Amino acid sequence: MNPRTLPAKQAATPAEPRLVQGLGLLDSTMIVAGSMIGSGIFIVSADISRQVGSPGWLLLAWVVTGLLTVVGALSYGELAAMFPRAGGQYVYLREAYSPLWGFLYGWTLFLVIQTGTIAAVSVAFARYLGVLVPAISASSWIIPPINLSAKYALSLSTQQLVAIALIVLLTIVNTRGLQIGKLIQNIFTSAKTLSLLALIFIGLFIGRHSEAIHANFTDWWTPREVTSVKPNLAFVPTVTAAAGALGLFIAFCVAQVGSLFSSDAWNNITFTAGEVKDPKRNVPLSLAAGTGLVTVLYLLANVAYLCMLPLEKIQHAPDDRVATAAIETVFSGAGPIIMAVAIMISTFGCSNGLILAGARVYYAMARDGLFFRATQRLNQRSVPAVGLILQCAWTILLVLPRTRLRDPATGMTQYGNLYSDLLDYVIFAALCFYILTIAGIAVLRRKRPEVERPYRALGYPIVPILYIVAAAAILVVLLLYKTDTTWPGLVIVLAGVPVYFIWKSKSAQT
Repeated sequence: MNPRTLPAKQAATPAEPRLVQGLGLLDSTMIVAGSMIGSGIFIVSADISRQVGSPGWLLLAWVVTGLLTVVGALSYGELAAMFPRAGGQYVYLREAYSPLWGFLYGWTLFLVIQTGTIAAVSVAFARYLGVLVPAISASSWIIPPINLSAKYALSLSTQQLVAIALIVLLTIVNTRGLQIGKLIQNIFTSAKTLSLLALIFIGLFIGRHSEAIHANFTDWWTPREVTSVKPNLAFVPTVTAAAGALGLFIAFCVAQVGSLFSSDAWNNITFTAGEVKDPKRNVPLSLAAGTGLVTVLYLLANVAYLCMLPLEKIQHAPDDRVATAAIETVFSGAGPIIMAVAIMISTFGCSNGLILAGARVYYAMARDGLFFRATQRLNQRSVPAVGLILQCAWTILLVLPRTRLRDPATGMTQYGNLYSDLLDYVIFAALCFYILTIAGIAVLRRKRPEVERPYRALGYPIVPILYIVAAAAILVVLLLYKTDTTWPGLVIVLAGVPVYFIWKSKSAQT
């Protein structure tokens, strides 16, 4: 055999697909902002206002959430510049602590954090599509509820079917390559940013009501009509925001669930770092720009609500649809339709960003031998298609459960969805790993001082420490007052420990 023919034969072998660096700074910022903005900003202010009880504390809740989010993003910037690889936060935890901690994050991301958020946002999309198409309803059964316990059931309603269809559609689209996923993200993030800006402009300049402004901004801090925060543990007292400093502190921490969920998923760009152009520069910049933009928009949106509606109407907005109630004061009769379209655009883009980014973590785990082996392969479009499909399948399973609640007045059983519980599961688990990751900055500065750091965490070590203390306080309060929905999140994390060793053993054998 002529040796000169060997290189030609090797060159003729089809090259294995590789991740394509197709995301610029604008695209990366769109993933950050687009993954954050879902339906929460249009809804959760009602629940927050019932818990904290005053306009001042409502706005402060969003300010604190914004500060936590921006500080977290700026801290992550150092890690993102150090390890610009697919997998993001999974890689940071692996490098700072051990492969076990990276796996526990990826495990929890797959079971709860990413898939739970996709499920919740997709259900929200279907819920608002039901405003335009009444046949799409949470109680329009295809398969009536099958009771599993006193609290949960399984069902398939037309609303659930639409949510599942959205998840499947966006999964298929994202298997077709990064470019189409990026295009959808950019279009829908731009559209929903403009929608939020329009809502803010209307509230501040067109629909402002002197009565609402006087009622909200002259009695700024006094809590009124507050909801009691009831614990799940017998030895923990029930409190309200009106019951002194401790009660206000507890109510404020519990209220952070809604605002933090609305601001979560900003770290998704780190998952796709392997596909970002000049990632050492663009990932940290996109984290700062995206979280800063969304924080300002969220705060101004709540100021707009307070300019259009007295706090009492925010607290008692029908189905918690605060944005709809506010727009209705300007466009009487058209408010529900306007906001339904805006929220559908928002949740569609949010779901796309979450679906696109999540599969990159499972891809990175599989390359380390800690996830299904097929997940490490890229399809001919250079995307982790198997990871996208596995994520899709598990998310669909999270859409099917329903909550059961017996109405004491009528004795009838009311079926909700898992949205509220998923909020608590996601936020508790996510905060645990945010704390660990930010603490990992100090660990890596001692453990890996030689690694290049093009960007360093702002205000280190004081600012990261303040984040850790604040987030830890919220976690403690949630454990005491949201025990029935937070302990499952902790159990899911811990259940990953034996799974890690089993997976590691099997990986070593193969």
